[in-house]
Amino acid sequence: MPGAEQAGRAWPELPYESWRDSKATLHMFTQVLGKLRLGLAPHEPEWMHVPLYVTASGLTTDPMPYRGRVIQADLDLVDHRCRLRDGDGTVLGFPLPGRSVAEFYTDVRSALRSLHVEVEINPKPQEVPGPVPFPEDGRRGYDPHWVRRFHHTLTSVDQVFTRFRAGYRGRHSRVQFFWGSFDLNYVRFSGRAVDPPPGAGVISREAMDAEQFAIGFWPGDHRYPAPAFFSYAYPPPDGIEHTVLQPEGAMWHEMGEFLLPYDAIRGLPDPAQGLLDFLDCTCQAAVSLAGWQHS
Repeated sequence: MPGAEQAGRAWPELPYESWRDSKATLHMFTQVLGKLRLGLAPHEPEWMHVPLYVTASGLTTDPMPYRGRVIQADLDLVDHRCRLRDGDGTVLGFPLPGRSVAEFYTDVRSALRSLHVEVEINPKPQEVPGPVPFPEDGRRGYDPHWVRRFHHTLTSVDQVFTRFRAGYRGRHSRVQFFWGSFDLNYVRFSGRAVDPPPGAGVISREAMDAEQFAIGFWPGDHRYPAPAFFSYAYPPPDGIEHTVLQPEGAMWHEMGEFLLPYDAIRGLPDPAQGLLDFLDCTCQAAVSLAGWQHS
């Protein structure tokens, strides 16, 4: 059954426990490159200057300005290499398997010096429990097999999110990979300013200062150890938790958002359409209950 085989490659199994250590190592690799982008890219509202983006081979910073030049950093999750390049054609790189987080950080800093780039990178990871500074992190769990599966999943999700994004006429984000929370996401804005949640930290204060509807995919973490899709509205309109959801398996979670387990769509005849159904029904509920002018 060629169709089923293709669906299996596009939406592969990704059990959290099987690649937890590899995920943790890759997470820190993305944080190093994300902090590089944070240091070089012009500031944008809601931290839209800091994400990475999905490519056919992995994740990229996109071109970043530096003193009249451009610099770009890429994680190639197919050939399993990190590459840094400038607009003059210089390309520096090194392999990812077997490298510790500390070695990766050192190698990135060395490549930046060779490219004559001076930029401050905060070595403390963000949005993770028990953060270990990059130079002290000896984890080297990068497993090419599981990372390649993760990349297959990211490219499939990216295509669906891009399709969902295409018709919106209001202000919205790109489909973006946030390296702090290690998720692929997309955000729509109503155009109305709101107050951040009480007690919000520095990241949330800026990320949650506008009325929004967000969707995303993350491969699981200590709070929910399984890959899943999510969507939420901020501020959450009254009654949103009673939304009739599609497809089967979608739920309202106590974290205050809708969840759709990744495995719930893998068995569908058309996983992409099942995911779109989830995004459409939760979005329509959110914007209708909140009284958005855009849809």
